Amino acid sequence: MIVVVGAGLIGLGIAYELARRGAQVRVIDAREPGGAASWAGAGMLAPYTESVEGPYEAFCARSLALYPEFVSGVREVGGVDARLRLDGILEAAFDAANAARLQSHVAALAGRGIAARWLDRDAALRLEPALGGDVLGAALCEPEGSVDNRRLGRALRAACAALDVPVDEHAGEVALEADARRVLGVRGPAGFVPASHVINATGAWAGALEGVPAVSRVPVVPVKGQMLALAMPHAFVGRTLWVPGAYLVPRDDGRLLVGATVEEAGFDVRVTAQGMRTLLDAALRALPSLGDLAVAETWAGLRPGSPDGLPCLGETATAGYFVASGHYRNGILLTPATAAGIADAIEGKDTSALAAFSPRRFEDAARVLAAKEAV
Repeated sequence: MIVVVGAGLIGLGIAYELARRGAQVRVIDAREPGGAASWAGAGMLAPYTESVEGPYEAFCARSLALYPEFVSGVREVGGVDARLRLDGILEAAFDAANAARLQSHVAALAGRGIAARWLDRDAALRLEPALGGDVLGAALCEPEGSVDNRRLGRALRAACAALDVPVDEHAGEVALEADARRVLGVRGPAGFVPASHVINATGAWAGALEGVPAVSRVPVVPVKGQMLALAMPHAFVGRTLWVPGAYLVPRDDGRLLVGATVEEAGFDVRVTAQGMRTLLDAALRALPSLGDLAVAETWAGLRPGSPDGLPCLGETATAGYFVASGHYRNGILLTPATAAGIADAIEGKDTSALAAFSPRRFEDAARVLAAKEAV
């Protein structure tokens, strides 16, 4: 039995992938499946616009390439379409410095064979007429796009159900049980669940899972993000836009998502006036015509951050105990690659794609912290 603790997109994605390969899996979540960051995000798939680098960019790009087959497979198994859109992401420039930066970025991407191009002012406005008249141009990265993350959560839940994966929701807090060498299972309000492998996919709460040996703890912390949705006319904004200080993601249901703040606020998920003002100011500077639209929804969520900005993926010093967290702004994008990578690791296959993200890179810091706590 493999137990996945946490039923967000990462946890459900891993459970789906393992069950699809024939493993016996059980998912346990203290809260609502598909909630937290999985529900609160915008679903952007933007490894090149985000400008991540090195092995992280390669991993993000690999996950983007996996997305069409991943969504198609989940839909075929569970019957729910996550509405993947890979119609490009447009990043607009409103001053000369940003225009020069984006032109350089486009040239670098194109030089690597990535479909990206610079649009002058007229071309940008033809593509997205809602942009303000003072736009100077925009970079279009064609392979990128978005997925409806809330629908993806429902799709993965349906696929897990079709594969006979039990999902224990609102199960209360569980704790890892392990001896000096390896994991034994988890214990919660419903009792002990034995497991050969336990995967911590609890997102922003990954560093707080009880029972984890000190050497195997990961320094994952919550990073708050506030968002809002505007009710827009059909196709008022056609594709995902990046503008200074905000991004805008259109949904098929007529909402335009505007996000997101980045705040170190612990586990506070209040929507604040300042947070909404920050987002609306940025959106209205770039697209003044949004001012007549109604605010349809506001919310906040918690991203799982790590000290070096990279995810924690793979087995820890405690045999059988895996972590899949710390994805920060890219958890939705990295769901397919994380699911495949963790499943490969459990099956003993090549895990070189996860090497740069091993949770064991934090072992020395974990030992120091444990020693301080013992004093």
